[in-house]
Amino acid sequence: MQEILGVLLSLFGGWLLWSNLKSREAANAAIRAACQAGGLLFLDDTVGLESIRPVRDDEGRVRIRWIYAFEYSDTGHNRRKGRVSLTGDTLSAVEIDVPPAPEGGPPR
Repeated sequence: MQEILGVLLSLFGGWLLWSNLKSREAANAAIRAACQAGGLLFLDDTVGLESIRPVRDDEGRVRIRWIYAFEYSDTGHNRRKGRVSLTGDTLSAVEIDVPPAPEGGPPR
């Protein structure tokens, strides 16, 4: 019985690792596109896993929500933090903080 439990636990760990790699690739692609569209620099060219949690999708099925953090720059001389979340392998949200425009300058 312990051997079966060990094998099942190993399979679950392998599946979780594989799913993380697929989600991370999707998150990197989404951030590259968002930064390019916004004229921002995607720093370090990668995202880092921030949290994992089970959630229900629109159809009521249990999925895993992956939340990744990343850093970007709007000027090339600073670092700003952003987040991207995926439900399963579907992009849920991209959070990029846009700083307020300086007084007298055009809004960004």
